[in-house]
Amino acid sequence: MYQLLEKVLGFDASKMRVRTEIVAGSTTFLTMSYILAVNPAILSTTGMDKGALFTATALAAAIATLLLAFMAKLPFAQAPSMGLNAFFAFTMCQAMGYTWEQSLAIMLIEGVVFILITFFNIRELILESIPKNMRFAISAGIGMFIAFIGLKNADIIVAKESTFIGLGAFTPTSILGIIAILASGVMMARGIKGALFFAIILATIVGIPMGVTQIPQGWLPVALPQSLSPVFCHFDFNGFFTIKTLLVLFSLLIVNIFDTIGTIVGLSYKTGIVNKDGTIPHVKEAMMSDAIGTTIGSLLGSSTITTYVESASGIAEGGRSGMTALTVGVLFLFSLFLSPLFLLIPSAATSGALVLVGVLMIDSVKKIDLSDVSESFPAFITMITMVLCYSIADGICLGILSFVIIKGCTNQWRQLNATLIILSILFVVNFIFG
Repeated sequence: MYQLLEKVLGFDASKMRVRTEIVAGSTTFLTMSYILAVNPAILSTTGMDKGALFTATALAAAIATLLLAFMAKLPFAQAPSMGLNAFFAFTMCQAMGYTWEQSLAIMLIEGVVFILITFFNIRELILESIPKNMRFAISAGIGMFIAFIGLKNADIIVAKESTFIGLGAFTPTSILGIIAILASGVMMARGIKGALFFAIILATIVGIPMGVTQIPQGWLPVALPQSLSPVFCHFDFNGFFTIKTLLVLFSLLIVNIFDTIGTIVGLSYKTGIVNKDGTIPHVKEAMMSDAIGTTIGSLLGSSTITTYVESASGIAEGGRSGMTALTVGVLFLFSLFLSPLFLLIPSAATSGALVLVGVLMIDSVKKIDLSDVSESFPAFITMITMVLCYSIADGICLGILSFVIIKGCTNQWRQLNATLIILSILFVVNFIFG
């Protein structure tokens, strides 16, 4: 039995425990389960059917994560990207005037291109071109970014006109978020296994009398899945071959490539699977599952798939193999029938897991060579712009640009490679025309 699990999912019985992997997968699922509510809400603003979108979201996440479990054997999870679903709805459909059917067609082509560049090792080449100090900065920056997401989701940090962001008011939502964060910290400090998982459950229950966890009248925990037919394979290729569409496609590729690469780099360092030479085992398979997932997601009617930074919550609980990802994928399939139950979890209840993951991932900073400004400056730019730009991809792009510029201006050309220089040129073009 264990030999089969090791062959299929990379589960090593001498170092891993089945219970730990299942708890880790459950924690990752609960931490990212908000996508089941948020993705349909965002995409439905384009006129797409919300019920069909829920089914599409759950199926796309399940298929992509199961592909990753068996192909890459890593404890990561995949689902529709939170940044790119907003790009789909608010930029492509509303600002640029594409119909949602045309936007889905663009997503389909993006997925096919992803498969091709992954097959020919172009994405892996890009990944291997990133310097080690930048990889550590990416890991730490992702930790800061997801901690910021947790604070924002709980309304602890809010938008303010005078200072852009600031401390929010003490509302039931923010108080529940504080409870979730403190509970997560205390449980983890006491060495409780499944601390983040239990903190999410505790916060959800506490949120009921506080009015944050909403239970609708006549609520039942089980419901049949909604039909996919209103969004399944609804593509419109009219007007596809234009300069505008090519720029949109390029922007999507750049953002998704670096969202995925950045997340995989950060999570891989957190799991400790990175080889001494800096290479990441099964990285091509992880990227291929992402590419195939994006293509399948567009067929189902969902936006681009990406690897989720929330996977770090399961890694923090000890997830180390594809069994963690398998658990996440199976739970996404179950969510098709238990959608009313999973939609009860308020985002504030998951804030503790996100903040604690940020605490755990920030330890990568100590591995950065801070004595050399030409190394510490790009690392700092990477970390701070991930948070301030609210984008992993923008943080990586600006970090690499600053790395190339500072190395070039200090006559350290030997530390640059052709891939970094080409990427820098593409980043500049994307920022100008994107």
